[in-house]
Amino acid sequence: MPPATDPAPTPATDPASDPASDRAPTPAAARTGAPAVGRRVVTLLLAAHLAPAVAVTAIAGAYAAGPAGGDAGRALLVAAAVGAGQLSIGWSNDWIDADRDLAVGRTDKPVVRGEVTPALLRRSALLALVACAALSLALGWRAALLHAVLVAAGWAYNARLKATAWSWAPYAVAFGALPSVATLGVPGGEDLAPWWVTAGGALLGVGAHLANVLPDLEDDAATGVRGLPHRLGRRRTAFGAAIVLLVAVLVVVLGAPGDPGPAALAASAGATALAGSAVAVAFARPSSRWPFTAAMLVAGVAVVLLVATG
Repeated sequence: MPPATDPAPTPATDPASDPASDRAPTPAAARTGAPAVGRRVVTLLLAAHLAPAVAVTAIAGAYAAGPAGGDAGRALLVAAAVGAGQLSIGWSNDWIDADRDLAVGRTDKPVVRGEVTPALLRRSALLALVACAALSLALGWRAALLHAVLVAAGWAYNARLKATAWSWAPYAVAFGALPSVATLGVPGGEDLAPWWVTAGGALLGVGAHLANVLPDLEDDAATGVRGLPHRLGRRRTAFGAAIVLLVAVLVVVLGAPGDPGPAALAASAGATALAGSAVAVAFARPSSRWPFTAAMLVAGVAVVLLVATG
């Protein structure tokens, strides 16, 4: 196609005779730049696995404000430290997995759609890690040290452990340690969370891992990732996720001091029904997404009980 001819030059307009000349010009950034930057920020946040990152951050903040006994300011600081750590883990996951995601065409990933680059994800992950370290130190050295272990477990999962039979271990460590980061992070906090809170959190983490991997089993296997869920297979993973999460609920309900109240018993009954339905559907219709959804609902019950009774 031949190039278009240059348009005929037009004479410059006299500002005095132009009725629109008294209006301030609209900067280009205001017309196009600001929305583009906003979209880029949103896309970058989504690449950090925003939903689970927000959920874990909210759990930490709620536990710091509730059972741990911190004030609002300290709860916000705990949430900020945990949130920065979660962003670093999420961004490092998509950065490290960029080649795998591209190989299988994971169009749900911003890096595959070309909206972010692996280099940007790497820089963002490292900056978030620095922010996490600074915010964690503000909580005191005990909380900072424990939180460093938690974040290191997440990075270890992304870098190597997700493809081994030990893929569950980082989740157990991270979720089990999370309540104690809150208890150690409040002023005067020198004790770890109660054993049953730690055990319930660790079981919650393992169950969440099993359920979270369910939708991506085939894509992961195609790129050489063979964690524990891939070795178990879809049905046994769905069954295991439901059972482990149900045990997490029971540990929290039965481990808390005193007799379980009506609300806790009702929550346990609801979690049992959800777990049962997940197992039944997993065996009847292996391709159904209900086992994953049901497992996530059971996890939600466990989280509410953990914060309410911890």
